[in-house]
Amino acid sequence: MNINLNTNIAANYRSNTQKIRVITEYWVKQNGYCPNCGNKLLSFANNRPVSDFFCDNCKEEFELKSKKGAEIGMKIVDGAYSSMLNRITSERNPHFFFLTYDKTKMTVVNFFIIPNFYFTPEIIEKRNPLTPTAKRSGWIGCNINLSLIPEMGKVFYVKNSITFSKYEVLHDWEKTQFLKTEERESRGWIIDILNCIDKIDKEIFSLQDIYKFESHLKLKHPNNNFIKDKIRQQLQLLRDKGIIEFLGKGKYRKVH
Repeated sequence: MNINLNTNIAANYRSNTQKIRVITEYWVKQNGYCPNCGNKLLSFANNRPVSDFFCDNCKEEFELKSKKGAEIGMKIVDGAYSSMLNRITSERNPHFFFLTYDKTKMTVVNFFIIPNFYFTPEIIEKRNPLTPTAKRSGWIGCNINLSLIPEMGKVFYVKNSITFSKYEVLHDWEKTQFLKTEERESRGWIIDILNCIDKIDKEIFSLQDIYKFESHLKLKHPNNNFIKDKIRQQLQLLRDKGIIEFLGKGKYRKVH
């Protein structure tokens, strides 16, 4: 995978925003592929309101978000709040590609995809309305809060300028697909537990380490009076799916 961006493709554009859109979309079309089946991606017609790319083989759809700078950061600035909510709750909600680039070198630093089933209204933050003196007075934008996405939900093609093989990408994508068939409430619990595991800064952790998040989980699930039971249930599911390994005596290991 070539991480260099072709700037010549946008030579006829004046706006910097248009230039980077054209450059990054061209790069994805040339270098990207469907994480579900490995097929080459095709572009939708320009100005389509929902997706940028699609796979003609498995019919998956994808939208690209690009950001200047080496760091991914916790939040990605996006467009209209209401439009984004409609997009992620629709039956044909796209998967999201995220690309960060080095403006000086014009190279891709990070390129990853988050499956659509990780996108819930919770991760879409409403920004303040534009002021009365603004050209689009009252318009409300949004941020995508990537900090609420567990690491397993970010499937990297390029990370810190290092590329991954197609085998690795397809494998990491497949590993997370069990969530697709889970009911919304169950999926929410699994994602919450994955985020708790991510916050534990060691490879081997204990049940007691997870129990420390009990009060946090209670705030997110106030109607559940058996938080510890639910935690153990989700850990067993993650063990069965090969996401963590049970070592015995209340100990677990993260599986990379």
